[in-house]
Amino acid sequence: MSMFDLPIPQRGASAVERGLNRVLMVFACLLLSTQAAAQSPGLGQPLTEAAAQTHSLTVLPDGSGLPSGNGTARTGEPVYQRHCLACHGPQGADGINDRLVGGHGSLGTTRPVKTVGSYWPYATTVFDFIRRAMPYNNPGTLTSDEIYGVTAYLLHLNGLIEAEDEMNSATLPAVAMPNQQNFVWIEGDRFVQSQARPGRLTYERFMLPA
Repeated sequence: MSMFDLPIPQRGASAVERGLNRVLMVFACLLLSTQAAAQSPGLGQPLTEAAAQTHSLTVLPDGSGLPSGNGTARTGEPVYQRHCLACHGPQGADGINDRLVGGHGSLGTTRPVKTVGSYWPYATTVFDFIRRAMPYNNPGTLTSDEIYGVTAYLLHLNGLIEAEDEMNSATLPAVAMPNQQNFVWIEGDRFVQSQARPGRLTYERFMLPA
């Protein structure tokens, strides 16, 4: 019996008949909703641990999260010319988007110029940002070697490393950025999943650059 076959109570029907009809209507609605759920379109697929790792992009100031690979300013320059010049200009300046080079000593003036070299506190953040968001029209397409190379090229243009200095997971965190000491770390508490008691939340201390 479908819900469209249910008897419609006639005028003068008893309270029992009306109540029974309501029960049948509710049952029919529940049956239809169950059938609809069973006939889902079957879209999507379970996310495997390996697939999840490809989206684990966070790189911390100490280099945690950096992948294997390497690059120098010389290997990064042609990558920059192909993928970055159109927005950021030749040698990281005079482009239609953010300037990446220069501005040293300008932060304390009335016209501060915030660039990778003058403002950013950690060299690892340069790698992290490029891997997440660049190139603007096709993010996530550069290899780790290409990202290390572009990062090295920008650091070299800002006078922070030599053209032949290799950037990798060990050397990149060691680059001293000029404005690093002007950033401070803040402490706080946050809720996290308890490892000792699954399903329970617990506090942990954390520190973030402010």
